[in-house]
Amino acid sequence: MTESAAKLIRVEVAYALPLKQTIVPLTLEAGCTVEQAIRRSGILARHPEIDLASCKLGIYGQLVAPDAPLAEGARIEIYRPLLIDPREMRRQRAEKAKQAKSN
Repeated sequence: MTESAAKLIRVEVAYALPLKQTIVPLTLEAGCTVEQAIRRSGILARHPEIDLASCKLGIYGQLVAPDAPLAEGARIEIYRPLLIDPREMRRQRAEKAKQAKSN
């Protein structure tokens, strides 16, 4: 392996909508951050609704800061804001099930 190849890492940037998922594979220099990878991936041009200043980011489901360094094979995930609190959603489902049972 050449010295320059040893300094490169492979990562993915992922963003999922309810009916569509975008995954962009990248090869970057070792030492790149989460934010740098997102910007270089071109995903912000494909999905202009992404606001890096306010959205949460993760690597394999673990929240990370935009300046977190990347490791080989990392899958960077861009999370959409929640439309409804998960606890509220469960409460609504339980209420609906209760009503269906009583009918």
